[in-house]
Amino acid sequence: AQLVESGGGLVQPGGSLRLSCAASGSIFSTHVMGWYRQAPGDQRDLVAQITSGGSTNYADSVKGRFTISRDNTNNTVYLQMNSLKPEDTAVYYCHALHSVHWGQGTQVTVSS
Repeated sequence: AQLVESGGGLVQPGGSLRLSCAASGSIFSTHVMGWYRQAPGDQRDLVAQITSGGSTNYADSVKGRFTISRDNTNNTVYLQMNSLKPEDTAVYYCHALHSVHWGQGTQVTVSS
């Protein structure tokens, strides 16, 4: 697998999770990396993205709560999710933008 996610799980509202995505070096160094999410019955939407230089962009719904970062030494991109809400519940996917490479997805469930 070219992109491997980890870190999902069940968390109470207001809690935090950190997702990780380990990528092969050839993908990581040449692509903008992003996190997407898809809830049942919904389309897959961009949550956050980060360039190789560290510039970031976020969906309005997660601004101020989520932080995307990347470790260029270890070819890993992270998504720190704080102040989680039930509406954040979805399968989260790592993606190398403008490529065919997607991770397998990791479930995040926010519920009391």
